[in-house]
Amino acid sequence: MPVDIKHWKHLYEEVVTSGLCTGCSACVIACPHDVLGYESAQGTYKPYHFEQDGGATGCTHGDKGCTLCTRACPRFGLWEPEIDNYLYGRPRNVDEVSGIYKEICLTQATSEELLSNGQDGGLVSALLIYALEENIIDAALVSRLEGDGTTWKAAPYVARTKEDIIATAGSRYTYCANPYAYPQAVEQGAERIGLVGMGCQVSAPKAMAARRAGKIARRFALSIGLLCSKTFDDSIFDELFDERYGIKRESIKKMNIKGVFQIYTKDGGYHEVPLKEAHQWTREGCLMCPDFAAEHADISAGGIGAYADWTLTVIRSDLGKQILDDMENKHLIVRRPIEEDLGALKLMNKLSAVSRKRLPEQPAEYKKRIEVRPSSV
Repeated sequence: MPVDIKHWKHLYEEVVTSGLCTGCSACVIACPHDVLGYESAQGTYKPYHFEQDGGATGCTHGDKGCTLCTRACPRFGLWEPEIDNYLYGRPRNVDEVSGIYKEICLTQATSEELLSNGQDGGLVSALLIYALEENIIDAALVSRLEGDGTTWKAAPYVARTKEDIIATAGSRYTYCANPYAYPQAVEQGAERIGLVGMGCQVSAPKAMAARRAGKIARRFALSIGLLCSKTFDDSIFDELFDERYGIKRESIKKMNIKGVFQIYTKDGGYHEVPLKEAHQWTREGCLMCPDFAAEHADISAGGIGAYADWTLTVIRSDLGKQILDDMENKHLIVRRPIEEDLGALKLMNKLSAVSRKRLPEQPAEYKKRIEVRPSSV
């Protein structure tokens, strides 16, 4: 086998066991031989290779030339400049700490139902409903809380209707591999699939496309990225919220992060938990992630800035711009210039710069692309 053929053995050594693995599940859904599984119990969130066909650390199919797992991985090799070159024809400049974009603005859904059920300005819910109703996508890969929601354990879910979108709205802050719902969406007949996820997830379809990973990449029609500095182990509910603050997970109605953990309970209560107390529950997969701003999404969105009921919105692709423009023209959203909250832009760039420092030593040609220097904003 030529030395430049990279497969599971290399992925296992360079990503899965090195701390770089984010648990996005892209390698699992891309594997055409069904020899990869996904562990999500007890906060693990990592792929693994079945004992047959090469054992835990090898792959007989990879030895024969199959490379789909490494081509799908958004943290394997020189992933960032590879995807940047595919999407934009150039890698990002060192002062583009939040990635390449066309426009940054503030947005808010006009629907009171979406505002009350969604997070911050309700943009993500409005985007998904619009994409479904305009036949841009047939289904969206999102997350939902298992069972009656009292465990706050999130699971991948295929949303196909407006009701599905509203029912799954809101942030969890613990991890869920949304791409893992891809096979279910395909089984249900979806040909054009939307993906909502953090940067580690929305980079996966673009990594597949950049590395020509075939029909899986072609099915992903829209990606919505969530600004994210980290997610937390599920144990944070019992070991921090309950043990230290007496907040039981089954009593929680909604959570948000605005400098602190904001926890709203079903009895009408409100609690704040300092973020510094939550750091020890940070997932391993987040400790080396450099992408706060979901730099490879069509549209990135997050609730940072002075206006709690507006969404900081980063338009990155032509498709993203077309969708936002049309939604505004149809009065589905309202849009305000970012100049009305430059503090939000500065905060995004600050958090992006902090995240970019997380990567370990990289080859010189890659390291120069992630160098951090003060932003001009």
